[in-house]
Amino acid sequence: MKVTNSKELKQKLDQLREAQKKFAEYTQEQVDEIFKQCAIAAAKERITLSKLAVEETGIGLVEDKIIKNHFAAEYIYNKYKNEKTCGVIEHDEGLGISKVAEPIGVVAAIIPTTNPTSTTIFKSLISLKTRNAILFSPHPRAKKSTITAAKLILDAAVKAGAPKDIIGWIDEPSIGLSQELMNEADIVLATGGPSMVKAAYSSGKPAIGVGAGNTPAIIDESADINMAVSSILLSKTYDNGVICASEQSVLVPSSIYKNVKEEFVKRGAHILNKNELAKVKEVMFKDGNINAGIVGKSAYVIAKMAGIEVPQATKVLIGEVQSVEREELFSHEKLSPVLALYNVKDFDEALKKAERLAYLGGNGHTSSLYIDAENNKEKVEKFGLAMKTSRTFINMPSSQGASGDFYNFAIAPSFTLGCGTWGGNSISENVTPRHLLNIKSVAERRENMLWFKVPQKIYFKYGCLSFALKELKDMNRKRAFIVTDKDLFKLGYVNKITKVLDEIDIKYDIFSDIKSDPSISSAKAGAKEMLSFEPDVIISIGGGSAMDAAKIMHLLYEYPEAEIENLAIRFLDIRKRICDFPKLGKKAVSVAIPTTAGTGSEVTPFAVITDDKTGMKYPLTSYELTPNMAIIDTELMMNMPKGLTAATGIDALVHAIEAYVSTMATDYTDALALRAIKMIFKYLPIAYKNGKTDVEAREKMAHASNIAGTAFANAFLGICHSMAHKLGAMHHVAHGVACGVLIEEVIKYNATDCPTKQAAFPQYKYPNAKKKYAEIAEYLNLKGSNDDEKIASLIKAITDLKKEINLPKNISEIGIDKKAFFLTLDKMSELAYDDQCTAANPRYPLISELKDIYTKAF
Repeated sequence: MKVTNSKELKQKLDQLREAQKKFAEYTQEQVDEIFKQCAIAAAKERITLSKLAVEETGIGLVEDKIIKNHFAAEYIYNKYKNEKTCGVIEHDEGLGISKVAEPIGVVAAIIPTTNPTSTTIFKSLISLKTRNAILFSPHPRAKKSTITAAKLILDAAVKAGAPKDIIGWIDEPSIGLSQELMNEADIVLATGGPSMVKAAYSSGKPAIGVGAGNTPAIIDESADINMAVSSILLSKTYDNGVICASEQSVLVPSSIYKNVKEEFVKRGAHILNKNELAKVKEVMFKDGNINAGIVGKSAYVIAKMAGIEVPQATKVLIGEVQSVEREELFSHEKLSPVLALYNVKDFDEALKKAERLAYLGGNGHTSSLYIDAENNKEKVEKFGLAMKTSRTFINMPSSQGASGDFYNFAIAPSFTLGCGTWGGNSISENVTPRHLLNIKSVAERRENMLWFKVPQKIYFKYGCLSFALKELKDMNRKRAFIVTDKDLFKLGYVNKITKVLDEIDIKYDIFSDIKSDPSISSAKAGAKEMLSFEPDVIISIGGGSAMDAAKIMHLLYEYPEAEIENLAIRFLDIRKRICDFPKLGKKAVSVAIPTTAGTGSEVTPFAVITDDKTGMKYPLTSYELTPNMAIIDTELMMNMPKGLTAATGIDALVHAIEAYVSTMATDYTDALALRAIKMIFKYLPIAYKNGKTDVEAREKMAHASNIAGTAFANAFLGICHSMAHKLGAMHHVAHGVACGVLIEEVIKYNATDCPTKQAAFPQYKYPNAKKKYAEIAEYLNLKGSNDDEKIASLIKAITDLKKEINLPKNISEIGIDKKAFFLTLDKMSELAYDDQCTAANPRYPLISELKDIYTKAF
């Protein structure tokens, strides 16, 4: 049926939609055969179609249109013949993801008068390749050639098995019918003038349009002038300059300007004098706009229209101008073999003017530079960065280059060239079949790669300190920086280290200005001493504070400009954090020697530092902070006070429990966590009562603390630690004590199969905290006929353990004023939610729920 009015257009669209539904069921093999047969048909009729286009429009050269038709058939087929466009087009078994291609539906194709047949061939082929139907709206002055090309492709497609109405066209095109087509189609492919492209984007449907071209070409002083001039002429004369990517202006430094002019004349160009230039402008432009009557005409014809005599073989008319502003008519797109030539001071002026020329009417389209690229990489980079053009070419004719697959095979062959947002377009690349597909991602659940990272070496056994430190000599270490606190220094703990260092001839310096909450100023002071002393090994001895401080000092020693605040930014996944930790170990290795059994800092990637000015605690986490060597010598722990034994011991227990129920728990960490829990329940009461004499109890607690540390270093922790951090900071409560008064309520909160919000982590398939708490109870041989009873037994066991070691059973027993507590409750709850430990908790909390836990624990 013919389409001449709105009613007929709607009927035609209905036919296309029915055809497309059938076509959407075709296999890749069927589609590829249709694609091939249509390409063959178009290639065979390339001459007939070219003659028809020139005869109808009076634009361009038959010979060049033959090339374009041939290109549209052959190059497009060759590029996409093996591309998958049906069903599953990609699959990665390892990542568990498939890409599934689906057609969009009906394509509205707006065809220009400049390239009617080649554009029709191109758009038909990519639509058929993607199982879409396509309906053409020809330019009124090119309707016969456009429809002939479309019918040719349709006949070949149907013969190869396509539905009979898969391609259609408007027989009597008009602006109104084109607009209606764009409004009704599923996607618009618009090639034409700015007003038509604007209409496409205003249609309310997804549109791919192309912007106007106003390509500037710079010929650098280093360029091969013969190649540059020949390439520009090759491009500019291609189909009499109607290609939107063809050069419109040439900018030449004054040092080679004369040579370039002579080369243009030698190769067949005519340089217009001032009088001739005025006449050509008058005939080429009407009321500031290009005269449609000169589009695609030869240089000889345009000159004749202007009353100028030039040889019939003249390839290009060149007008010498200086202005790059709108009032200079030659600074605009000319759609004919006419060029503007600019004499500029140097490359920088050429680049500045080229930017302006592109902006005037070709922003986002194409620009080119002729240069000795090998020896002028900086200029090439400068050009590429400066030009706001989607196709920015070096040493290639822009018409052929922009078409793709001619002078650079990575440029996709196409007759629709996107110009990005610079040109008011939705894409900034050449249109391909991919732009006519909806691509679905079918993703299977996959677990992330997990890890188990611990220090390279862990030494343990009563009295092992001297033996372990002597290995530093084998490691060829020469200078040691020792970090500790004042109390341990006064008590002579450091002497045990320095005695060994003296024996193995390692020089040392001691920094002992560490407090219980290490500060940034203290860490910076230590790092400053390190920079002066230049150690190649950093040894920390003490509790978590000394080891944490040493970690930060190490960071600042190797990277003095490191921004602690940024490195402390919270992360959801340590592998995806915004601020990566720098690599440590270039200057020094680290050795951690704990004197308490609880923090596990000697084997963990964690450190907490306090800002002196704001009181803000910054928790830093990176496996770069994990010490290279840990030395667990129980001899250093024998004189721990009872209160410290209890607090650090319960901290170690909470480490193990939270690691076991963490969303990031693995078989590796589970085994360690369970073992640590059992050891702590057995040996903490003994170490508390008889710690100064019972070497076995002390040693077992030291090992349990270290084992729990290796577990939570890899599985991370949960909200008990999040909440303890904030309770301790706001009310000056020892960390282990804070963990101890919260852990029972946290277990009650987590132990549910129906949490308000489940934590999100790929390997955490469903809420299992209740089951895992019950497993801990079973491992401890606690009573219970079901999970609820076992968890109740676990909570009682923890409460009994706290009583046995004289730890407070709740927050109020610590001695915190009730009014002061509740004044800080909202702030503590919010900060606890934002704590790094919260992310791995098996139940992802609401702030209000954390507030409730605090309240119940009070």
